Amino acid sequence: MSPDLRRDLHPHWIIPNWPAPARVHAVCTTRAGGTSRAPFDAMNLGDHVGDDARDVAQNRSLLCNAIRATPVFLTQVHGVRVVDLDDATAGGGLQADACVSRHPGVACTIMVADCLPVLFTNRQGTAVGAAHAGWRGLAGGRGQSKPGILEAIYQRFRPLALVGSEQLATINVADSDILVWLGPCIGPDKFEVGGDVRDAFVAQDAVAQTMFMPFGAGKWLANLAGLARLRLLAMGIENIYGNDGGPDWCTVSNPSRFFSHRRDAVALGGSGRMAACIWLA
Repeated sequence: MSPDLRRDLHPHWIIPNWPAPARVHAVCTTRAGGTSRAPFDAMNLGDHVGDDARDVAQNRSLLCNAIRATPVFLTQVHGVRVVDLDDATAGGGLQADACVSRHPGVACTIMVADCLPVLFTNRQGTAVGAAHAGWRGLAGGRGQSKPGILEAIYQRFRPLALVGSEQLATINVADSDILVWLGPCIGPDKFEVGGDVRDAFVAQDAVAQTMFMPFGAGKWLANLAGLARLRLLAMGIENIYGNDGGPDWCTVSNPSRFFSHRRDAVALGGSGRMAACIWLA
């Protein structure tokens, strides 16, 4: 990321530390930098959580100006649909939980407040993608006919698209060329789930049981970022950066830095949303 663009981003936002090529830019917002009032203070980007619509619009405008690109906000439903973004879809509103793009200035954008944002690019810098990985979308359906959200975006992302500014061609990308960054999410010591969640993952991959710790009768603590890493590794993607499950990445445990639906929705009456964005210059 160029120094001048970095200067426009709030110093408390997260810039991924990964070997992405120069034309690929990415950022994950935090609570800092916006205008919303409690309990959505301050950089809430969700227009569906009960915040003042004018504050949300101003926050989204702040983000757009800071990244010098157009963030495309999806209507996320914890599903596995992936959409392609271009200039015609810049208005957002598409119902999907992942998106890909090969068009400069169009930012693939995922909103989160405990779920895991997952960003994709490749060493050639010809495409980008973003996925919203809650446990439902991550698990998907049983069997290959019903992939999870990461398998779905991988299938769409792997055949790349852009060659030059006008000529399009389909080329194959080696898995070793794909780079993935995991953003902040609910941490492995805070994500309490029932046995049905554990069963959904273990039924597909026995190794997934290592990502669950017993937590009382019929309850488990799940490592959401760890489950995502397992799914990516199973697809042959090894270049995975960002969230390692450590406490600094936990949305629940860092209230001054991150929004958390699980922590705040009941206690405070609502929670804002952060955004992870990735785009081509």
